[in-house]
Amino acid sequence: MTTHSTPIHIAEMSAPRTAPSKGLLAEIAEFWRTFIKAAFDPYHPEQHYMRGPGPACARKLGKTAK
Repeated sequence: MTTHSTPIHIAEMSAPRTAPSKGLLAEIAEFWRTFIKAAFDPYHPEQHYMRGPGPACARKLGKTAK
């Protein structure tokens, strides 16, 4: 049985550090821009949707509201 006595340096074991590519950073920034815009958009058209004539129209036509 033989053992290797070659020292292993910690720096050799870890992967080399490189800065993230600008494409990745741009994608992350675009995601957050889109997310913030969608999450905090004050306009919600479903809140302004009307299903028919309201009580003012019924009074105008002389109908009783249910």
